[in-house]
Amino acid sequence: MQKNIYYSLSKLVITLGLTSISVFVNTGVFEQIVFAKSINVKKCDISAYVTDPDPQGLNVRNGASLRHKILGQVPINETVQIIATAKNWVKITNASAGFSGTGWVSVAKLGLSSRGYATNGVNLYASANQQSLKIGKVPANATMKLLGCQGDWAQVEYQGSKGWLVKEDQCGAALTTCS
Repeated sequence: MQKNIYYSLSKLVITLGLTSISVFVNTGVFEQIVFAKSINVKKCDISAYVTDPDPQGLNVRNGASLRHKILGQVPINETVQIIATAKNWVKITNASAGFSGTGWVSVAKLGLSSRGYATNGVNLYASANQQSLKIGKVPANATMKLLGCQGDWAQVEYQGSKGWLVKEDQCGAALTTCS
């Protein structure tokens, strides 16, 4: 009788353990715990707009990978506030339409424009520092691919040149001039 109780108890413990592992893996909790320290998240404070032409919108996820659950979508040309970056992903909030809340999107699906009206364009810097080398000029109202961010600096690509844009020279709205 006591053997049966121990057998049943150990079977119950094993079943509960395997069920817990299954829940962690299938809900993404396991991945978040395992990779939490391996993902280098940096804070950002910039705006950008959605360039993803998918008619359903840009997928917003609960973590920085395609394996994470889709929370909602943001339509093309809508503005988002970027609050963090990790590898090729950015954490967004305050979408102008569509998804409401905070989540992660692929940085490759976002863009921004330059300001610089009534000037000769804006400077593109080698690093996120105005004392760094100026590597080129971007004309006013030029569309750029967003590559990442650091603080209030945007890392962009314009006509094959990659560099950093100071916040005052960024326009995160697709359908306005941000003047």
